[in-house]
Amino acid sequence: MTTRTILYLGLLTGLFLGVGFLLDGQNGLVSALMLALVMNVISYWFSDKIVLWMYRAKPLDEKTAPNVHAILAEVAKAMDIPKPPLYLVNLPVPNAFATGRDPHHAAVAVTQGILDLLDHEELKGVLAHELSHVKNRDVLISTIAAVLAGALSVIVRIAYWGAGSRNRRSEGNAISFILLIILTPLIAMLLQFAVSRSRELLADETGARAIHNSKGLASALEKLHLASKRMPLLGTPSQNATAHLFIVNPFSGSFMMKLFSTHPPIDERIKRLTALKE
Repeated sequence: MTTRTILYLGLLTGLFLGVGFLLDGQNGLVSALMLALVMNVISYWFSDKIVLWMYRAKPLDEKTAPNVHAILAEVAKAMDIPKPPLYLVNLPVPNAFATGRDPHHAAVAVTQGILDLLDHEELKGVLAHELSHVKNRDVLISTIAAVLAGALSVIVRIAYWGAGSRNRRSEGNAISFILLIILTPLIAMLLQFAVSRSRELLADETGARAIHNSKGLASALEKLHLASKRMPLLGTPSQNATAHLFIVNPFSGSFMMKLFSTHPPIDERIKRLTALKE
């Protein structure tokens, strides 16, 4: 885990616990900590199954796509991790994602669109990127960040309305609570997205170095970015929450959603890959 990621997660956890303490002292801190632990345990054990179910992913038979399985096996061997199960998402939008808590409990999913669009070297670069997420345990790290940010928003809202129902709010307290309910989730979201962006850049570099080829992934990213602009998905709120899992964000969004992105700019990623000395 990079120093930057540790810093972001530390700030997010500190914010989470600090808000709990401010809202209800030591009891609030303990309650916030317990909620975070419960939600992280659920995410740790079941996030892969939930995401695969959400996208109706089906196992991709090796006889149906021997070349894709061969590439995945080659990259997994280069990274010294087990070859994970391969799933197909029946979407025309070209994309891919990895999920799972560690290299022994992971899965990689590709859409039909990405199989139709990319050539051998580009697909190899994409799969190397996804397996880098598995090797670096990025899915677990991103899940922890997302759970902490989401739980923080819930705690703040519960505390806000709970305080109102008990008529505890003076004018000053009301202003403080309003600022708390607006600023806390915003800061948490920015930290969550910062974690996601840092892990994307690391996965780009790790994958390119593992297969000694950065050009394939750079070319793939350019194609995927153009395709996502032509054919953006209109995801449900729960699906939009999984945007960080994909190699490029597949969902359409407003200017604000693009401003608070889970992914670094494609131009920056391609520039870094092009300059990478393998």
